[in-house]
Amino acid sequence: MHDPDCIFCKIIDGRIPSRKLYEDDLIFAFHDIRPVAPVHFLIIPKAHIPTLSDAETAHEAMLGRMLTKAGDLAREAGCTDGFRTLINCGRVGRQEVYHLHMHVVGGPDPLPPMIVFER
Repeated sequence: MHDPDCIFCKIIDGRIPSRKLYEDDLIFAFHDIRPVAPVHFLIIPKAHIPTLSDAETAHEAMLGRMLTKAGDLAREAGCTDGFRTLINCGRVGRQEVYHLHMHVVGGPDPLPPMIVFER
């Protein structure tokens, strides 16, 4: 099921161009248009699921595929010594596009701390 107004659904359908990295029956991966590191791509489900909170038991295979492909694609992109995955969820989680998506970020140098906790 796709949302005709969703930018990521339009990317999956080919109505908006992307730099595709990977596609199968469950997921689609493409380079982020505003990278924050030398390696920065997104992995999204082909099904329109607005947030991680909306994922259900029926989505387990797709969620597992997202996680397992993250490592494969990150290594292929040159992240041989690690990478970061991030899923923003909802307003408080600062989600900008309401189609579940996972950022995969890395590079040759260590990434800055993700969250700095004040003591």
